[in-house]
Amino acid sequence: MPTDAPPVDPELLRFAVDLARRAGETTLGWFAATDLAVESKADGTPVTAADRAAERFIREQLAEHHPADTIIGEEEPVHEGTSGRRWVLDPIDGTKAFTRGVPLYSTLLAFDDEHGPAIGVIGLPALGQLVWAGRGRGCWFGDAGTPEGRPARVSDTPALDGSYLMSSSYSHWPESQLLAVKRAGAHLRTWGDGYGYALVATGRADAMVDPEAYPVILTEAGGRFTSLDGDPSAAAGSGVATNGLLHDDLLKLLNAPGD
Repeated sequence: MPTDAPPVDPELLRFAVDLARRAGETTLGWFAATDLAVESKADGTPVTAADRAAERFIREQLAEHHPADTIIGEEEPVHEGTSGRRWVLDPIDGTKAFTRGVPLYSTLLAFDDEHGPAIGVIGLPALGQLVWAGRGRGCWFGDAGTPEGRPARVSDTPALDGSYLMSSSYSHWPESQLLAVKRAGAHLRTWGDGYGYALVATGRADAMVDPEAYPVILTEAGGRFTSLDGDPSAAAGSGVATNGLLHDDLLKLLNAPGD
């Protein structure tokens, strides 16, 4: 992100946090329901009525309060705005976990302006928690029922040995990568998705490797975000988020030639 970009409007940040919280709350009516219907989208990923309802709620609120902004979601076509600003949302990140009654799914909302990534919110509806950040406003962690949060900071774990590394799944990892981080002494954990990034931002885990990207949250929490190739852009197609101290060592392992 540009270092000279101004801090994001605090009122807009509060709006985004409240919107993600309320959207997440709409999913709870379907969570752990025994009669939940699960459909498959064209790409083979699952979708439920909860996904669609939460996204529709967010889109309706954005259309009312920020009608000129672009909206990019998971379940409906892109709404092209005229303001040059855009909202990116995923009503249920971790739908597979959601459909199995695992409470680690998240509601994600991000906002980009003319300066780049400006706001990121990770809502954890079934846990009643939120992690949010605004450019120049810091990163915060709190309960969904309270208006104020407490500062969120990454861990001070200095090396991969003994660190906790998250990923949504290790099934797609090349064996060489998996063995490399295991031999380096990292503790490997999953059920990640947005939850994994929330853990890194709040210091409860040390690294997250995933195709998704949440740069504002990690950088405002004092951490570091890049792609697997070391690109700090959120558009690079992959995400490596760490406390910063072990970032370079992790990238070297993930990019080392296979045995």
